[in-house]
Amino acid sequence: MDDILQSEESQRFFSLISMLQRSAMTHLGMFPDEEGMIHFNLGEAKAAIDLLDTIETRTKGNLEEVEETILRGLISELKMHFVRAPERQKEIEAEMKRQEALKETFTAPETAPSDTLIDDEEE
Repeated sequence: MDDILQSEESQRFFSLISMLQRSAMTHLGMFPDEEGMIHFNLGEAKAAIDLLDTIETRTKGNLEEVEETILRGLISELKMHFVRAPERQKEIEAEMKRQEALKETFTAPETAPSDTLIDDEEE
């Protein structure tokens, strides 16, 4: 992106945009935080996306065409991820439950769920 955004002012502007984008993406569960945890906080994600919308509105006519295109595309992508976030959250929670059950199989095999592969009593 640095090739496209030539001026120092433009680069600082997109550093701000990038901070808001990272915030939204983190709260949409798109990547883990510093501790490796995945979070879903749609209120915080929406706040970051709304700020980006406001920035787009307030800077209209003051950005280079390529800057406007980048900003518009970034906001559209975040809105698309926002709409999909609840389904993604369900998928991640289901996977976490599956991993916990698998972990229990190895840490407490006597109480863990199990499947019967061969039933000796059928013979």
